[in-house]
Amino acid sequence: MNPESRFELSDAERADVALLAEELTRTPPGLVDEREWLDRCRSLSCHLPARLQDRLRAFRHDPGRAGMLLIRNLPAAGSVPDTPREGDSVERRATLSASVLCAVSMELGEVVAYRNEKQGALVQNVVPVPGREDQQSNAGSVPLEMHTENAFHPHRPDYVGLLCVRSDHDRTAGLRVACVRAAMEHLDAGTRETLRRPLFTTEPPPSFERPDSGTKPHAVLTGDVEDPDIRIDFHATHATDPWGRQAMDALADAVRAVSEELVLDPADLVYVDNRVALHGRTAFTPRYDGEDRWLQRAFVHLDHRRSRAVRSLHGRVLS
Repeated sequence: MNPESRFELSDAERADVALLAEELTRTPPGLVDEREWLDRCRSLSCHLPARLQDRLRAFRHDPGRAGMLLIRNLPAAGSVPDTPREGDSVERRATLSASVLCAVSMELGEVVAYRNEKQGALVQNVVPVPGREDQQSNAGSVPLEMHTENAFHPHRPDYVGLLCVRSDHDRTAGLRVACVRAAMEHLDAGTRETLRRPLFTTEPPPSFERPDSGTKPHAVLTGDVEDPDIRIDFHATHATDPWGRQAMDALADAVRAVSEELVLDPADLVYVDNRVALHGRTAFTPRYDGEDRWLQRAFVHLDHRRSRAVRSLHGRVLS
């Protein structure tokens, strides 16, 4: 892993983050979705260790060739409850892990959620769910295809934050990340040009309860020709003609060639720049014994104003 994509707190810095997060766990009303708590979280996030703030600003300015940032040695709860097993599991209480995730995320931008996914909760549990093992969603345990988060949505997250609460038993569940900046070197000019044409449609994921069936035709690559943004879900995006399908196959090969795999430890926090990087997961075997893999997820927008038309005033949940 590129050292520039990794940041590790010192023990003293971890202790400072723990004090901040513990204060948030005591902040009324103790619920991460409430405005009063979020306002306090925003204020306290300004007091995170200076070195961590500097690294987050640098990542926000330029996500680098990897398109991700791994933060290690964050505080972890001494006692962790059983891993949830229910579908659409969320964390609305201001637990230590949820407080850490929200406070760090607010140094990147605004934490948001989607009304039709996970009940519109700002902190969502990513856990295996019995009976959904084969599902292409965060509830499954088969290999999860590489994807842009909510690729079908016009207001996709700019960043996806994933905080590890508990690793899987066998430590085989690898988070996979691939950046288009690296993948571009494996694509010829013709393929790049095809991917810039509106030849693709994307369906919502199973976790997103939405009445429509997918997007209008869109391009996979947009923006600067040499340093594009990417929008694709290799399970849910479909090409509308043979040239598009061929270009998608070439892109899939390029993504496989440059992808990195991370097995997260408890208190590891990864941010994926959802504009330039894809992420997925390798397979693992859940046991449903209370000790299964457990991540907590948050979405971040850089520009809160751009989604104002699909949010209530001061709200953070998008339609």
